Amino acid sequence: MSSLPTPRTPAPDLSFDTIDGDEWRMADQQPDRFTMVVFYRGLHCPVCRGYLGELEDLLDDFASRGVDVVAVSGDNEERARRAQSEWGLEQLTLGYGLEADAMREWGLFVSSGIADDEPAEFGEPGLFLIEPDGRVFYGAVNSSPWGRPQLEEVRGGVDFVVENDYPARGAA
Repeated sequence: MSSLPTPRTPAPDLSFDTIDGDEWRMADQQPDRFTMVVFYRGLHCPVCRGYLGELEDLLDDFASRGVDVVAVSGDNEERARRAQSEWGLEQLTLGYGLEADAMREWGLFVSSGIADDEPAEFGEPGLFLIEPDGRVFYGAVNSSPWGRPQLEEVRGGVDFVVENDYPARGAA
């Protein structure tokens, strides 16, 4: 595993295809406050299903705070489309096909599949807030499906940061 991208430094390059037929590129993002990148394990993960479902429910809250949201995994297009359909994700921008090298660039843990419904290799969860200028503001990664940042707490954190002009922490 590579080290986690450091706050206040440029985010690693990131690009992938979305199930909407677009190419999503970090370099093209222009959020009012942050781009939130949520790395999820894939279709095989029931915890991801719940987490992305909660994220879907909070999309308007994040958008009203100037936070653009995208979720991506290493799943292929077919599995990503199944996740969108089976998980009821109607608004969340969903990316697919993330390579293990890109996952490691972001400091994600990469696991080998141990069950028939798991890909041979997949990334463990991560959540990042990226500033409009492309610098990392916040990052969290997990080595297992549980223990992810609570999305309502992240939303409250964004409010605190904006209201108090609070800087990115962890760069010392």
